[in-house]
Amino acid sequence: MKKIKTHVEEWFSDIPESETKQAIQEEIIQNLEEKVFDLVRGGKTEEDAINKTIVEFGDISDIKQELGVKNGKPVSSRKQFGLHLGFSLWGSGLIVALFIFINVYYTPDDIWFVYPTFAVAWWPLVMFYKWLGWK
Repeated sequence: MKKIKTHVEEWFSDIPESETKQAIQEEIIQNLEEKVFDLVRGGKTEEDAINKTIVEFGDISDIKQELGVKNGKPVSSRKQFGLHLGFSLWGSGLIVALFIFINVYYTPDDIWFVYPTFAVAWWPLVMFYKWLGWK
């Protein structure tokens, strides 16, 4: 089954080394080997079973995307956190606007929207520090 192992390692060659990558590789190799054994028991030759198994497995682009690789290149964590930062800014802005609206509409004499605003402000602040690369 060296051919399967070599083929799977070739699929994952552009992904940086990690424990997750190793675990997924081992699981894929194990599943492919089990399928080859089933096909051999069904009457196929080992070479045909290996080729059929590899072809039927298909594309691993979804797996690569989960591991942080897009189009053969690792996704920049700074770019990824930049997207999270933008989302958190818009989301917290909308939440604060909702608090202001509720405050002005229902209790215009009391200014209380400031308190939940401080709580909501932590979300973009945390994303900003992640974007800067601080831990």
